[in-house]
Amino acid sequence: MIRCHLSRLLGERKLKISDVARETGINRGTLTRLYYETAERVDLEAINQLCRYLDVAVEDLFEFQPDS
Repeated sequence: MIRCHLSRLLGERKLKISDVARETGINRGTLTRLYYETAERVDLEAINQLCRYLDVAVEDLFEFQPDS
């Protein structure tokens, strides 16, 4: 399972999904699915923009956890 840490990262920075959407141009629906970890696929450009905007590496945003 791939875990997305967007909710934690936004919480630490006191950012809202709407702020990130407005400043990055990433679709709000995409950000919402990442935030609630319901996304099934994500465009690489969206990941690139998020990492650049939040100043984090991909491994800070996503984590692989083996299924039990």
